[in-house]
Amino acid sequence: MWRAIASNALTLLIVILVAVAVAVAWGRNQYQAPGPSEIAQCVEIPQGARLNEVSKQLEAQGVITSPYIMRTGADYAGKAGQLKFGSYLVPPHASMEDVVDVITAGGPSTCGTEVIFRVGVRANTVVLRDLNPENGRYEDRIRHDPATGELPEALEQAVDKPGARLRVAVAEGTTAWQVVEGLKQAPFLEGTTGPMPPEGTLAPDTYEVGRGANRRELLDRMRAAQDAILAAAWEARPFGLPYQTREEALTMASIVEKETGVPEERTTVAAVFVNRLREGMRLQTDPTVIYGVTNGREVLDRGLRRSELDRRTPYNTYLIAGLPPTPIANPGRAAIEAALNPADSDYLYFVADGSGGHAFARTLEEHNANVARWREIERARGEAEAPVQTD
Repeated sequence: MWRAIASNALTLLIVILVAVAVAVAWGRNQYQAPGPSEIAQCVEIPQGARLNEVSKQLEAQGVITSPYIMRTGADYAGKAGQLKFGSYLVPPHASMEDVVDVITAGGPSTCGTEVIFRVGVRANTVVLRDLNPENGRYEDRIRHDPATGELPEALEQAVDKPGARLRVAVAEGTTAWQVVEGLKQAPFLEGTTGPMPPEGTLAPDTYEVGRGANRRELLDRMRAAQDAILAAAWEARPFGLPYQTREEALTMASIVEKETGVPEERTTVAAVFVNRLREGMRLQTDPTVIYGVTNGREVLDRGLRRSELDRRTPYNTYLIAGLPPTPIANPGRAAIEAALNPADSDYLYFVADGSGGHAFARTLEEHNANVARWREIERARGEAEAPVQTD
């Protein structure tokens, strides 16, 4: 009898073990199977949230099919207690395993509400954006000029919203003064800016910040980033460039940045100035003269006057030899790389061509012909004649 009982118990145990194995295999398959959501979804993880409530939220959003299986899989993987506060974009048909990986990986938020403070050459802008899950793109909701007054209520709420992504974007070609004054207007930053950074030393880029980030520390980040970019480009430079120091290369990069907005032209513009330096020719470039007039504190929305062109300043490259004493703006990475790796060209002149780009020339005769065409365009537009390279 005992033998029969033992046999039946063993059979039952085997059945149970098989059932458990089947259940585990099924659960693992469900955990790793493609999810039900047809579109990308933004998942918000509140501060201090637990996986139990988050899994139910995900089921309600249609991201997962079973909170229990998700919790069990996360617990088995040792990730149940590793939720990271923030907003994260979950791709279409993400498995529960994929979702757990996304919400426990950490890093900056990748979706949800985003507030960007943009420091521009002409104006600063606060932009409120939200991710459209259907196309995976951020779309502007509000654009506000901080110089016009207090923030709209929706922007204030967005800045204070837990999990909102806050960023500062600095445009290429801004001056140190423009960046510093811009940061003073950023609604989610705190503290003073400290001493004015040297011109050209702030890297134009987009910077992720937290609510209450310190302005001076952000400027230090920008300086460190620009120093790293310049150091790498300097180390990789070819032999024979007419720069004695990295600072001279940065000055050249700032001139290239202000002379052309056409990416394909940067290395050619740099080549013209490098060739002129080698030949002992004056650079004769308007942006340096303008910097000598404005000190980088305003945009000169008019042509240069004859009196300004005739005034000797350290930045008037129509009158002085060589480079000006400092950069005239904060150049971006591409302009720095162009200044330190100019095109292999023998061009010595360039002038606007009327299309937003420039016409380049090797000889003064070719250049004068290009200038004549540009003068015709100016007359047709009713514009005053702009200064050009003359020798």
